Amino acid sequence: MASIYANPTTSVNTSLSSLSRNIFLHSVFKFMSSIRKRCHCPYTNTTVRCTNVRRPRPNYRPGRFSDPNYVGIYDTTLRDGEQAPGATMTIKEKLDIARQLAKLGVDVIEAGFPAASDADFELVKLVAQEVGNNVDEQGYVPVICGFARSTKKDIDRTWEALKYAKKPMISTFIATSDIHMKYKLKMSKEEVVEKARSMVAYAKTLCEDVRFSIEDAARSDREFLYYIVGEGIKAGATAICLADTVGCSLPTEFGQLVADIKANTPGIQDVIISVHCHNDLGLATANTLAGACAGARLVDVTVNGIGERAGNGSLEEIVMALKYRGEEVLGGLYSGINTKHISATSKMVEEYSGLKLQPHKAIVGANAFSHESGIHQDGVLKNRETYEFVSPEDVGFQRVTGHGISLGKLSGRHALKSKMLELGYELEGKELDDIFRRFKSVAEKKKKIAEEDLRALVSDEGFQSQVA
Repeated sequence: MASIYANPTTSVNTSLSSLSRNIFLHSVFKFMSSIRKRCHCPYTNTTVRCTNVRRPRPNYRPGRFSDPNYVGIYDTTLRDGEQAPGATMTIKEKLDIARQLAKLGVDVIEAGFPAASDADFELVKLVAQEVGNNVDEQGYVPVICGFARSTKKDIDRTWEALKYAKKPMISTFIATSDIHMKYKLKMSKEEVVEKARSMVAYAKTLCEDVRFSIEDAARSDREFLYYIVGEGIKAGATAICLADTVGCSLPTEFGQLVADIKANTPGIQDVIISVHCHNDLGLATANTLAGACAGARLVDVTVNGIGERAGNGSLEEIVMALKYRGEEVLGGLYSGINTKHISATSKMVEEYSGLKLQPHKAIVGANAFSHESGIHQDGVLKNRETYEFVSPEDVGFQRVTGHGISLGKLSGRHALKSKMLELGYELEGKELDDIFRRFKSVAEKKKKIAEEDLRALVSDEGFQSQVA
């Protein structure tokens, strides 16, 4: 069986694989050690680096971005994201999200699975016609992608919906792990290779941009992957997607997978490597970044990280990691996302999907820029850099208060004084001490302290507003 996928370059590339492993591990070490360094604060102008400046978007042609440091964002909220239980959205809602994704500046919108239903077909067609032809003043228009199994029927249906877009892409997939081939596909390795080869070639006759997606790549035999990916490239694929379908990988493992594919697959230099990570171990963001560090230049994401089971790689987490750490840690990697639209996009997806965000969700959660500990509150009141690394303004987050102070039983005098000043009460000395003592007593009994509670404390003590 080994003869059907024996890689003629394997022996000569052994040292290359070893070298790529060392390079990757060095990058991981550099990444982990750099976390301890003092980080840039986007609120001040005291450093050279400015995260608010967007670099020009490089040119894209099927198979390549003109800048090798650019990481394209492939958004699959409308397809894989909607597969989250209970996340079904209407065509109008999904079209609204597609427009918002274009406003964000994602490189590829995977609009749906046209062969799955008439509704999906109509959606992909609408997105292709409307969003896929809306070229902005800089010449940007997103690639519109449709998802298809490796069957002629699926590919035909997908192309029929996509053909209206200025930049269409067909993404056809097949599984390559032993467990999937044996129990789901019930196909031999030879049959899987032939199906993949022939369907990629067929898709190529319809569309210039064809992505060949390897389902369950993370659990697949490595030599078999080299062979089938190479055959997909020969058949005309312009992008190769490696999926951690069940979210089983650790970052070092997944990064090594990308590095090994890059080092051992003939023709891989002529295509874009893409990664698609699931969050079953809570590592989708970390695995995606490890894949990018190892050479992937198109990363699959969903807004709010929604998707099958535990979800997918989170757009907002991955994009902001690239924005804040890409230059100094990840070798200059960056994306073209306009991050100021992240918060609005997150809220739209939350509302339309019905999937509520946990308060502590990174970047877009209600508590992401909120401080309750007295030590933290004191720090951010003096300088927000002390306890805020990501700028809320950078993601378009609007806070009710300027410092994100959330009063509770852990809050200190400084935070209470600042909040009371916002309400019009200037307290000092004994007045502040008395109010603080009574505030702590109330805070021990209530989880959330509202403004009316604070006003009541002042009223009970007989204080009057001292600020005009």
